[in-house]
Amino acid sequence: MLRPRIIPCLLVRNKGLVKTVNFKDGKYLGDPINAVRIFNEKEVDELMVLDIDASAHRMEPDFKMIEDLAAECRMPLSYGGGVKTVEHAQRIISLGVEKVAIGSAAVDNPKLVSQIAREAGSQSTVAVIDVRKKLLGGKYEVRTHNGKKSAEKNPVEFARELEGCGVGEIVINSIDHDGVMKGYDLTLVDKIRKAVTVPLTVLGGAGSLDDIAKLIEKYGIIGAAAGSLFVFKGIYRAVLINYPNRMEKDALIEKHFNLSAN
Repeated sequence: MLRPRIIPCLLVRNKGLVKTVNFKDGKYLGDPINAVRIFNEKEVDELMVLDIDASAHRMEPDFKMIEDLAAECRMPLSYGGGVKTVEHAQRIISLGVEKVAIGSAAVDNPKLVSQIAREAGSQSTVAVIDVRKKLLGGKYEVRTHNGKKSAEKNPVEFARELEGCGVGEIVINSIDHDGVMKGYDLTLVDKIRKAVTVPLTVLGGAGSLDDIAKLIEKYGIIGAAAGSLFVFKGIYRAVLINYPNRMEKDALIEKHFNLSAN
């Protein structure tokens, strides 16, 4: 039976692990390989790695770094950052990565999603939609280039377009909630969840396992992704790679997933 997934998300910049707040002020945390090794021991459901500068600076994916991460990773791995062609996606998958995530390139050329899905399979094709509320009117908009540029797209309409292109999963990433650790933007999730049927993963805002529990209880089969929650500990945000142990995770999912399923 399909179950919700609890997914650490690692942000990479210049080969180093960082964590942002509202897509700004990336704090250096260390070597991402070390984080992967710790997550291996903690038996995480899946790991997401996003190179946050690759697309913004028009760089190709760092294939050597990806190869090193995939070689170390003992759980399903999703990678995004700088993917602009079918060849990029195919090479990344050949290195042992299960899913390729496309962000800015999907905005610029939605047909690329169709091409990658056709060549690599929908199950390996993920689209990341970075979303922020407009200052005036409070409407949601899609952003690119680390949130600096408006794509002039409505995220709900864009999600529908991506589903039509054959994407296998959508990651909805709230810029406003990024690193704030005060809960997911459930209003945004509602809008996307009602618009598409493909698997959905939510990123941005989780500050506790209770936030993940609320997401699972409301939406059932969903990906609950988090960055700060799994790299910081305590009110002073000390760097500590963490993840619920198997008993904690199973108890959380069984309790709240069963509630949503009934």
